[in-house]
Amino acid sequence: MELTPRERLPRDVLVLGAVAFFVMLGFGVVIPVLPVFVRQFGVGYLEVGAVVSAFALMRLAMTPFTGWLIDRVGERTMLSVGIGLVAVSSALVGLAQSYVEVLLLRGAGGIGSALFSVSAMSLLFAATAPSMRGRAMSFYHGGFLIGGMAGPAVGGLLAVISLRAPFFFYAATLTIAGLIGLLMLRTSRGADAGDAPARVPLPTVLRDVRFRAACLANFAQGWGSMGVRSALIPVLVVELLHESPAWTGVAFAIAAVAQTLALAPAGRFIDTVGRRPALVVAFTVTGGVMLAIPFVSSLPLLIGLLCVYGAAAAFLGPASAASVGDAAGPRNARPLAIYSAFSDAGTILGPLAAGALLDAFSYPAAFASATLFMVLAAAYALRMPRRDHAASLP
Repeated sequence: MELTPRERLPRDVLVLGAVAFFVMLGFGVVIPVLPVFVRQFGVGYLEVGAVVSAFALMRLAMTPFTGWLIDRVGERTMLSVGIGLVAVSSALVGLAQSYVEVLLLRGAGGIGSALFSVSAMSLLFAATAPSMRGRAMSFYHGGFLIGGMAGPAVGGLLAVISLRAPFFFYAATLTIAGLIGLLMLRTSRGADAGDAPARVPLPTVLRDVRFRAACLANFAQGWGSMGVRSALIPVLVVELLHESPAWTGVAFAIAAVAQTLALAPAGRFIDTVGRRPALVVAFTVTGGVMLAIPFVSSLPLLIGLLCVYGAAAAFLGPASAASVGDAAGPRNARPLAIYSAFSDAGTILGPLAAGALLDAFSYPAAFASATLFMVLAAAYALRMPRRDHAASLP
């Protein structure tokens, strides 16, 4: 559905969507190659997992400082610094000669990622009116999804040349993303300082039920999507469905297309109907899908469930992020850093808990852990106001 001129997304939102695409394009190139690259240093699978976790752990550890830095230096500067740090660390990974070097450099990349992600969200909120936050976040998430779909295909081609080549490609796409942000973003701290509303104090934000619901939603998504779904479905495809591992990538790609197609209507729904119904309905659907996945008997059925999950998930990220914006307002980076940390915590804890539950009990128990948090998130979202900043649009 085409937006009218009055509804058209601001320039900074379009720029940040392009930045997100190039960031995720490079990230998608590296992720499939990283475990194989690390194994070349003669380490075990525990050490491989540590490299993957180091990125998220350092993102989480950076949380107490991210908001403080952005408040003092500005979003655009911190966005460029964060992307630059990930770019340099990625290029150095491509040159690394030891496992320890890779581990430390991936951790440094996590610090840069924290600076980038919180800065970008703060810029999005500063550039958009409350009634357009859902659509702005949907467009931004679309950049990530499209880049993420293209990345693994490019990574496979580069890996044929060299296992180090994807890391240099990642550095190049990040450099492009950083230059786009530095040269094309128009929002700047102080440009509208005289007209900007007073910043909402952090204690007030923390007491706001909208912020709390968004944080729980982000944790549930990190646990379920990035944790349980990403960690266990590849194993389920091979061990329960007896299919080739390659089908996991195909299934995820098809689900990502379904999610991308659902983003535009999801953004409009969030802005016109509301954040609360989007969170409640979408978490109810994704929780039900998680319960059903361990009982699938064929690959087409699994792909169908993953598409339903993807379409519902298109509502979750934008709705929770818009709720944070409603509670915190623009130019308020510290609440955004806290919100981001909840996703990192879920991403770190989810795979560990799901793996332990699978070892001790069964696939249904492992997937039910995701359903539990999704149901809790839906239930808590019911406490949100019936009318938020959603506005009726023509």
